[in-house]
Amino acid sequence: MTRSIWILLLAITVLSMNFATGGRHVVHAVDQIAQPTLALPDLIRETLERNPELVAARKQWEAFSHRIVQARSLDDPTLSVHLWNFPQTFNVTRADNSIFGLSQNFPFPGKLALKGEVASRSAEITEQALHGKERELVARLKQAYYDLFLAHKAIQLHHEQVELLRQFVEITNAKFRTGKGAQADVLKAQVELSLLHQQRPVLEQRHETAAALLNTVLDRDPLSPLGIPQEPPLIPLDTAIGDLHRLALNARPELKAAELAVQQSEQSRALAQRQYYPDFNVTFQRFQNFQANDGFGAYVAMTVPFAFWAKPKHDAGVQEAAASVAAARAQQHTVENLTRFQINDLLAKVRASEQVARLYHTTILPQALQNLEAARAGYRAGKGGFLDLIDTQRAWRGFQYEYYRALVEREHRLAELEQVIGADLNGKS
Repeated sequence: MTRSIWILLLAITVLSMNFATGGRHVVHAVDQIAQPTLALPDLIRETLERNPELVAARKQWEAFSHRIVQARSLDDPTLSVHLWNFPQTFNVTRADNSIFGLSQNFPFPGKLALKGEVASRSAEITEQALHGKERELVARLKQAYYDLFLAHKAIQLHHEQVELLRQFVEITNAKFRTGKGAQADVLKAQVELSLLHQQRPVLEQRHETAAALLNTVLDRDPLSPLGIPQEPPLIPLDTAIGDLHRLALNARPELKAAELAVQQSEQSRALAQRQYYPDFNVTFQRFQNFQANDGFGAYVAMTVPFAFWAKPKHDAGVQEAAASVAAARAQQHTVENLTRFQINDLLAKVRASEQVARLYHTTILPQALQNLEAARAGYRAGKGGFLDLIDTQRAWRGFQYEYYRALVEREHRLAELEQVIGADLNGKS
C-alpha cells in the first residue's frame, strides 16, 4: 500500500510540473507569434538619425566648417581718433588738430588662402571622424542586435529542451508504472527538469541585458519593447583579401583622415614659410584743424620679419611644421599597416566562425539528432539506459546553442571587418 501511494504522489508531482512547463512553452510560442520581427536595416537607419553621439559629431563638423570663412577673412578694421591741444575745458571741438583714421591690416598675398586651406582640412578631418563614428555605431548596433538574437535563441532552445525532457519524464513514468523501468530514472528525469527550470532566470537576465544595450544604441528607453531578431544568413565571404585592402584604402574614414592630416601639415608648413614675408597696414586719415585748412592723409606700414632678431622665431616655426609633416606621414603609414593587419585578422576569424557554423549545420547537428532519436528509441525498447538518453539530450542542446553562437560570432567579426574597411560586405546593410 505504501509503495502504491508513493507512486501516485510521484505521478501527480511529475504531471503538475509537466503542466506548468507545457503552459509556459505555449505562452512563449504565443509571444513569439505576437511579437513583430525586428528588422536590422530599419534599426540602422534609426541609429544614424537619432543617436546622440552622431548628433554631437555632426555639430562638431558644423562648427569646424564655420571656421573656414573666419580663417580666410581679414582682421577687423580699426577706427582711430586723435585730438591734439584741446583746451583745459575739454572742448574737443576747439582742439588745434583732430585726426580721424581708418586702418586695415593686409597679410602678405597667399597667407589668408593658406589659412583657409588649413581650416578646410580641419573641417574635412572632422567630417571623416563623423563617418568613422557612423561606422562604429553601425558595428555596435549589429553586435548588440545579434547578441539579442542569441539570447532570444537560448530561451527558445530552453523551452524546446523543457518540452523534450517532459516527454522523457512521461516515458520514464510510463515504464515505471508498467514495471519495465526503475524509480531512479523517474527521479533523474525530475532532477534534470528542475535543473532546466533553474537556468531560466539566468537566460532571461541575459536577454534583458542584450535588449537594454540595443535600446541604448538606438537612443531608446532601456525597457522599450523589441521584436524578434532575424537569424543571420550564412552567406560565404568570398572577397579576396587584396580587394578588401584596396576597398579600405578608398573607403575607410580613418585612412582618409590620416591623408587629410598630411595635407593639412604640408599647408601649415607652407604657411610657416610665408611668415618670412611682411604683412602690411594701410591707414587713411582725415585731418580737421581749428582755424586752419582741413585735409586728408594716408600711410602704409609693414612688419619686418627678416630682421635678425625675428628670423630665429620663424625658423623655429618652419622646423616645427616640417616635424609635423613627418609625424603625419608616419601616422598615415601606421594606420595603413594597422588596417592591413586588422583585415587579415578579422577575415580569418570570420571564415573560421563560418566554417564552424557550417560544420555544425551540415554534420554535427544532424548526427546529434540521429543519436538523440536512437537513444530515445533504444530506451523505449529497453536497449539503452536513461543516463545515456540524458547525456545525448544534453549534447543535442549544447550543439544547437554552439551553432547559433558560431553564427553570432561570425556576425560580430564581420561587423568589425566592415567597420575597418569602411563599407558593407555581402550586400548587407
